[in-house]
Amino acid sequence: MYKESELRNIFNGKRIFIAGFGREGRSSYLLIRKLFPYPSNEITLAIADKNTAIQTDAMLTADRDIALFTGNNYLSHAGEYDVILKSPGIPTFDFNGIAHPENISSQTDIFLQLYANQTIGITGTKGKSTTTNLIYSMMKMVNPNTIMAGNMGLPLFDSIENIDSNTILVLELSSHQLENIHLSPHIGIVLNLFQEHLDHYNSYTDYQMAKLNIGLHQSDNDVFIYCKDNDELDTLVQKTEIKSIVLPYSMNHKLPFGCYLDGNDFKLSPTNTVIYNITSKRYLQGSHNLSNCMAVFLVGHCYGIADDVIATAIANFKGLEHRLEYVTTKNDITFYNDSISTIPEATIAAVEALKDVDTLILGGFDRGIDYTALATFIAQSTIANIAFVGNAGQRIYNLLGSTGQKKNCLLSNNYTMVVNWCFQHTAKGKICLLSPAASSYDMFKNFEERGQVFKQLITNNA
Repeated sequence: MYKESELRNIFNGKRIFIAGFGREGRSSYLLIRKLFPYPSNEITLAIADKNTAIQTDAMLTADRDIALFTGNNYLSHAGEYDVILKSPGIPTFDFNGIAHPENISSQTDIFLQLYANQTIGITGTKGKSTTTNLIYSMMKMVNPNTIMAGNMGLPLFDSIENIDSNTILVLELSSHQLENIHLSPHIGIVLNLFQEHLDHYNSYTDYQMAKLNIGLHQSDNDVFIYCKDNDELDTLVQKTEIKSIVLPYSMNHKLPFGCYLDGNDFKLSPTNTVIYNITSKRYLQGSHNLSNCMAVFLVGHCYGIADDVIATAIANFKGLEHRLEYVTTKNDITFYNDSISTIPEATIAAVEALKDVDTLILGGFDRGIDYTALATFIAQSTIANIAFVGNAGQRIYNLLGSTGQKKNCLLSNNYTMVVNWCFQHTAKGKICLLSPAASSYDMFKNFEERGQVFKQLITNNA
């Protein structure tokens, strides 16, 4: 295992508290037990989870060296431990008055302490997964020894066995993962910042600063890439002392390295001749994805990758499921699944990208996000039919009503009814789009399940 001794030194002699025993917590436990097999007198280990079912987990009951804490007060003993490995789903403020902030760590924090100089980290409110996968595809073309992991459901510790000194690590990082880090990736990218996950933070500012950690702990030889078009992000970066090389990119200005916009086209011109018009070649739709491509281009040049290789990677990338995903054309209606869109800005970007949206499905779990701009956008758009779902849908419906604009609307929490209604009302030759601008947790396990249900109901519709 590459850097095994350094990893052992981080934990050796420590009292370790794993907070949360989901996918990441289980991953942490397995790695620690690989380093310090049971029975071990080198560490003290505890696992805590609100779910009492872990008390009967066969793997844990066989390990008599661990303490288990479950139920509503599962974090109450955290202050007795030296290293707290916090799972991303647990808000940091849950430890207030219980544990010292300096003791709160995470897989991301430990991982970056070892491998930051080999890492490309990508964050942002939206576009993380698409951009991460695109950068991974590009880097894999020039270095087969490239690994992708992180927020998309691949715990960082699961990758450690496959890392060596030549490995390039492409990590999708959420605000929760970045909160407690002490070292930032060699290349840190922030795609955008919008209101999201406010239930996990004391303020929007706390959320923004968690994201910005991807660049705040870099050194002079590292690179920070961000989208200057996002006004809040640009203002925040200008106010913050980032010590690394800063490469801003913008849809409105010529970029370094011969990357520029010609009208609505994104082109690469390493000499005086345009060799690739990426806009016309790429599968990814919308100006938001064009912006993401610019970040990919800058990463490519940081690693000396040729323009034609970057352009080929972008042109061949077909996008990800639930992200402006083409589903099918049925009854002369084209269906798109954009279930990943959980904020207004993402939904607006999706509608603008597709252009022919006649029917839009909105709403879900209400997290208190401001929908005023979305309601105004819809009122002024050519969208004819809107299905509103959940409490968020009800609130958007009310805001739309206050604009005085009349649309053909349905309020329903029954997705079967919603999809049937979409078939009945969407004009032939037009688009029906699921882009909810809201979380899925009121009716579904996650946005993936919501998207799958939507696609299945389309398939089943007679």
